[in-house]
Amino acid sequence: MSNNLTSQSKKSDGLHVAVIMDGNGRWAARRGLPRVAGHRAGVAALKRIVEHAPDVGVCVLTVYAFSCDNWARPAAEVQSLFWLMRAFLRLETERLRRKSVRVQIIGRRDRVPAAVLREVNRTEFVTAAGRRLLLRVAIDYSAREAIARAASLIPERAEMGDARGALQYELTREAGEVDLLIRTGGEKRLSDFLLWESAYAELYFTDCMWPEFGPAQLDAALAEFRHRERRFGAVPDAAVPRSAIAVGGAR
Repeated sequence: MSNNLTSQSKKSDGLHVAVIMDGNGRWAARRGLPRVAGHRAGVAALKRIVEHAPDVGVCVLTVYAFSCDNWARPAAEVQSLFWLMRAFLRLETERLRRKSVRVQIIGRRDRVPAAVLREVNRTEFVTAAGRRLLLRVAIDYSAREAIARAASLIPERAEMGDARGALQYELTREAGEVDLLIRTGGEKRLSDFLLWESAYAELYFTDCMWPEFGPAQLDAALAEFRHRERRFGAVPDAAVPRSAIAVGGAR
């Protein structure tokens, strides 16, 4: 299907890497520090990865900053997380623009604090011309909600029997499918993150806490990724890149 090919072509010159940035709180607790100190260290780690990613073949980086389920955390921690997000956007926007990094926020926006939302809108506008890296930050995000929302936007095509193709286009047209999904912190689950886009992603789990994750750790994850054989449902000899397989093809 052409829509699938279109979505993949947007990142044909590089990889889409997604990261579940886990372990900030545990990193802080092991050092006798408040959890917010771990989140602050996590922001520093994100800066390092954003700087390094384009140099090692990553053209789309999607990071999980705050899930819909994270609202259940203590109110003080939630407030601190949003304060850090606002500070990151306010302080880093100009540097990201100079580095040709385009920032895009994915997830719900109706529950994001107004001050944070203003920074989000400003950052997206200022960095809109960035071409070296697309940095997607998932805030108040749920993959199941994203799929349901996309499905609600395409009733006509769904009624014509093209529900899967329409969802594929809606969910991947901006950044394509995920090639490699990394989760730090030792846990081994997806936690409602990019479920559709990660259907054929390679998964990489590491015990390294996110504040300690840096260029060397990203390089190691990419090295393992490049040694894996990606078959996309085909037998090894017939394997072809996912971008060459139409939606509804071999499974």
